[in-house]
Amino acid sequence: MKQAQASNDAPVVIVGGGPVGTGLAIGLGLRGIKTIVVERYEQPQPIPKGQNLTQRTMEHFHFWGAEAALRAARTIPPDYGIGGMTSHGTLLSDYNYDWLQRELVRPFYFTDNERLPQYATEAVLRQRAAQLPAIDLRYGWTCQDMRPEADGVVLEIVNREGQKQSLRAGYVVGCDGSRSVVRERAGITLTRSDHDRLMVLLVFRSTELHRLLGRFPGKSFYSVLHPDLDGYWKFFGRVDLGTTWFFHAPVPADTTRDNFDFRRLLHEAAGAEFDVEFEHIGFWDLRFTLADSYRAGRIFIAGDAAHSHPPYGGYGINSGFEDAVNLAWKLAATLQGWAPAGLLDSYDAERRPVFASTARDFIETSILRDRDFLRRHDPARDRADFEVAWQERQSGARAEVNAFEPNYEGSPIVFGPAGGASSAIGSHRYAARAGHHLTPQPLSSGKNVFEELGNGFTLIDLTDGTAAAAFEQAAARLGAPLKVIRDTASNGREKYEAHLILVRPDQFVAYADNHADDASKILMRAIGRF
Repeated sequence: MKQAQASNDAPVVIVGGGPVGTGLAIGLGLRGIKTIVVERYEQPQPIPKGQNLTQRTMEHFHFWGAEAALRAARTIPPDYGIGGMTSHGTLLSDYNYDWLQRELVRPFYFTDNERLPQYATEAVLRQRAAQLPAIDLRYGWTCQDMRPEADGVVLEIVNREGQKQSLRAGYVVGCDGSRSVVRERAGITLTRSDHDRLMVLLVFRSTELHRLLGRFPGKSFYSVLHPDLDGYWKFFGRVDLGTTWFFHAPVPADTTRDNFDFRRLLHEAAGAEFDVEFEHIGFWDLRFTLADSYRAGRIFIAGDAAHSHPPYGGYGINSGFEDAVNLAWKLAATLQGWAPAGLLDSYDAERRPVFASTARDFIETSILRDRDFLRRHDPARDRADFEVAWQERQSGARAEVNAFEPNYEGSPIVFGPAGGASSAIGSHRYAARAGHHLTPQPLSSGKNVFEELGNGFTLIDLTDGTAAAAFEQAAARLGAPLKVIRDTASNGREKYEAHLILVRPDQFVAYADNHADDASKILMRAIGRF
């Protein structure tokens, strides 16, 4: 661990050094922005959550220079699958299908997805952050108070020995979880949607459960739909291969560690008895929260401080990482002087509606859809009807993976379609579309375009090259970093359906067309100079 530097001033202070906060710090540190990270825990906390990392998230680790280390930290062997399965009634029933088949959208991303416990992910990120001299890591410290001033923010932090320090920052980002001190001190309010369900989290050891699940090879997480739960899941997940597991399920509101038979709960969910050795028993409330703003002046929030939802589908940690990547380049651009402070407003404009859509259109809709399915179809009542409906669910699960495609079509800094709205609902396509993630394609050099993208903006020029010159001149006048990739519209690149593609530092497309009438105007809008 790095020792704290003498200076307590920094352009950015991040409160909360979990995965999202540390990812944000790395994104800033790689751009040379001095950042102080305040984190209360000396070591990552060993609770297995946030395990499913999407292909998109793994692109972040690629650009952060941490992909190889993360894959090496995997707790399930690489030759074992990391997919999921949904079962009806019990885990070991005869009715099941593959779930969250993210490999179906693999061609649209540069990297494979990954699965490992959040504490292992956090350890890799801490190691990478420690390698960057611009990052000052303050582990064992807690933010006690914070006050905005005219040209910055002052924070009061304290360690476990009671020592206090004052920090001064140009900007503060709260990545300090669902009970965020930063959000509270900034006066940012939350909108809650409470499902009035108490959930239990069990972490346990069992070798017999691994043997029982031998009939479903290559699966790492399992959801169980049961008529009694009215659409809410029982959920098993592997922490490693063969030994350690976690389990979520609804329990009665008055449940405590001492008044409930959790072993029986596991056995009923699985449909068989097996050995159980508990390592952790905890509880959480099933609710959705969304901050009413992601910004209050010089203060921002990200990750669970800005939004939270049940751990259904692995959306949480991936949404948090996308917050970090979105905000990092915008803070850097503002602090380096090539973008106005108004660019920072686009963080809220892009990320809030995407999370609202994720919670509404994918998680809550899934709960309601499962509830309706269980009410209408029951193999004990009409087996033939149930089996037809169960088969249809499999097709629907495949379609949902394709439909989850967060995009910024409504953003003020992209040239999206008229009337476009930023949303988690989209479709995976090879075409380069303003507001959407760029699909990787091979270049004539033999490299993938993702291997050539710059740290700032990148122009992919598939024309005769004259347009690129205009963009380079405009970028030089604006002081904006721009890299140009010149190639032809063939050998896969014709799939972009555009000859000029302006790609943002977060790999989203700002502009895509076959020509550009005014390169300066396009760049100015992309960096928030309207």
